[in-house]
Amino acid sequence: MADVRRSTVFFTEQHLSYADILSPLEARARIEVAVLNFLKVLNSPTPAISIFPVINSKASNSRVNYGLLTDDSWIFLSRSFCTRSLMRENTTKSFIRVWKVMEMCYEILVQEKRVTQRELFYKLLCVSPDYFPSQLQVNQTIQDVVALLRCSRFSLGIMASSRGAVAGRLLLQEPDQEIVDCTTCGSSGYAISGDLNLLEKLIMKTDAHYIFVIEKHAIFQRLVEDRVFNQIPCILITAKGYPDLATRFLLHRMSRAFPEIKILGLVDWNPAGLAILCTFKYGSIGMGLEAYRYACNVKWLGLRKEDLDAIPEESFIPLKPKDLQIAKSLISSEILQDNYEEELAVMVESGKKAEIEALYFHGYDY
Repeated sequence: MADVRRSTVFFTEQHLSYADILSPLEARARIEVAVLNFLKVLNSPTPAISIFPVINSKASNSRVNYGLLTDDSWIFLSRSFCTRSLMRENTTKSFIRVWKVMEMCYEILVQEKRVTQRELFYKLLCVSPDYFPSQLQVNQTIQDVVALLRCSRFSLGIMASSRGAVAGRLLLQEPDQEIVDCTTCGSSGYAISGDLNLLEKLIMKTDAHYIFVIEKHAIFQRLVEDRVFNQIPCILITAKGYPDLATRFLLHRMSRAFPEIKILGLVDWNPAGLAILCTFKYGSIGMGLEAYRYACNVKWLGLRKEDLDAIPEESFIPLKPKDLQIAKSLISSEILQDNYEEELAVMVESGKKAEIEALYFHGYDY
């Protein structure tokens, strides 16, 4: 394995566990280097083309980096390799998929275009249906390419598909555009763009004291309609469920632009709500090489077990097998801090969950 690793190494060891943000020209150069190294090994006296190493993006290779001087923490991947082999039956297709996705990304970069993962799937489904029968294969292969080239998916021309929104005491200005006052965007808020390059260039100003990360769009809309940001100087942001990359990226940007502002998460009291909170807080294992670009120090505001006395017994819902599966996954990930793990244990032991909307029992102005 060591010989194979030396024969196919593309970049220095010290950058192995991070994904760089590159210009299209630089990203194309890395793809070209990968191809040239492949051909070099192919022409060597002892070809070793059947295997190449990528950073292992499984949970067993993940760690949580805890800041020494700050509360910031995020998931990262240690320098552990897994392989894609042309000779082993169970990874042959994975080996070929990597080159097909790199080829497609190169074409996208040459044409100066950007595509979503979904658009990339349909393109690959048409040209290589035997290798990409579902979106899952595309998503996993993109991770392999990111791990191999050690550059972000956005650098490869793959755009985030966004469904998030932001509202409240935030002024935004896109390049060469007028300033947008997010207190005046209506109950749906300001739609977050999937173009990470555009989000990176946003000029932002605020006088807010808090950023509230809202799990559900309906709760987000209610808070905007009530203009809660007039009573509490705050920014509201939602991904309308499980967080997409663009929403996470914008939240991360705000946390860096306004480090003095506290970020508080409002999610359902169930394993899925905690999983959503942890994704905002730590990033995700699947995004290991890029996780630190999408993580920020979110504190769990609610619902917490201390809030349960305010919820009528009739509003609790039994945990389903999927909830227990998510809870098991969170515990095995070893990313939970002690008080979060205790909260999760209470959920599992009680066998029930509660949604934020249950508080409407006390009235819509509660």
